Amino acid sequence: MNLADIPLIDQHAHNILKPEVAAQSPYPAAFTEGYDPEIINYHARHTFFYRRSLRDIAALLNCEAEETAILARRENLGLEELTQIYFQAANLEAIYLDDGLQPGTILPLSWHERFIPVQRILRLELLAEQLIPQSPDFATFLARFNSELDPPPLGVVAFKSIACYRSGLDIQSVADEVAAAHFDNLKQQLHNQPLRLTDKPLIDFLLQQALLIAAKYRLPVQFHTGYGDPSLDLRLANPLNLRYLLELRQYRCVPIVLLHASYPYMQQAGYLASVYPQVYLDFGLAIPFLSVSGMREAIRQMLELTPTTKLMYSSDAHSIPELYYLGAKWGRQVLGEVLEQAITDSDITIAEAEAISVAILRENALILYQSAHETSTKR
Repeated sequence: MNLADIPLIDQHAHNILKPEVAAQSPYPAAFTEGYDPEIINYHARHTFFYRRSLRDIAALLNCEAEETAILARRENLGLEELTQIYFQAANLEAIYLDDGLQPGTILPLSWHERFIPVQRILRLELLAEQLIPQSPDFATFLARFNSELDPPPLGVVAFKSIACYRSGLDIQSVADEVAAAHFDNLKQQLHNQPLRLTDKPLIDFLLQQALLIAAKYRLPVQFHTGYGDPSLDLRLANPLNLRYLLELRQYRCVPIVLLHASYPYMQQAGYLASVYPQVYLDFGLAIPFLSVSGMREAIRQMLELTPTTKLMYSSDAHSIPELYYLGAKWGRQVLGEVLEQAITDSDITIAEAEAISVAILRENALILYQSAHETSTKR
């Protein structure tokens, strides 16, 4: 199936780095979740993803499929023209950006809006990290945290949690007084150093404060699930750990979006989407970072159980504009291949496959985030 004409809603991505910051980073750094110099400067160049991507990029930029040739071509074009080329080739309709990754090093949303409509995803842990040092006590902090979220800021269509990175997905209820005690302990340890929030009771408490607000506005909440950089414990990244949270009645009207195909827990994520009405999936990061067969298997495993109304496209692009294009190219291609096989297997008809393609690549996201769009435009 050729899905190139379907415009994409990229429902989870990140901002591009400022040129002066990107210039200090080796090109392969954008193609790996590792951050050890040995991984970036040597091993990342020997992944299927990197080697395949050099050919894809070179074909679009009309240069040799070598890193040096691509870097020279990028330099000649400049970041703005380069971004325009990639976004146009990706046939993007809109991007929802989590601007909480590497804040201070990234270009603002307004820069990206020169090329494409943009909506914002608000990262909860970053907000807490910004407010804790400014707050003299827990009551003040909590009031500020809630006021920043309720109502959701203009242009925000989702909240995002990286609890998976910081303390794992086994989110539990935490009493106010327990959260207050952990806040006080954290304040005593700050000593004017940058804060990286890893306190599990405080993270769990604040996440559930945000979920109550999201329930009020029926705002989707995105969760990092599955693999990521080495600061994440993959054993705690299995979305099955979210069961306690998913069973709580007060959050049942909050759409929960499990990001990154929950790789390597695709089947577990698909099961959750099949039995919990509020659970949705996307397949960014797994696509385009895996091998072609790995990408195909990831989507196939999710669709073993996942209702086709629950699966969405994203790129999880970050740092460089190439990743928006590579996600789009392979997202369309691999989805088309999986649906073709489903037709052969008699799971679906040709007409159903065509409708499913449009749903996964754009319509499911438009429907899911519609109320957030409407709420945002009314403020």
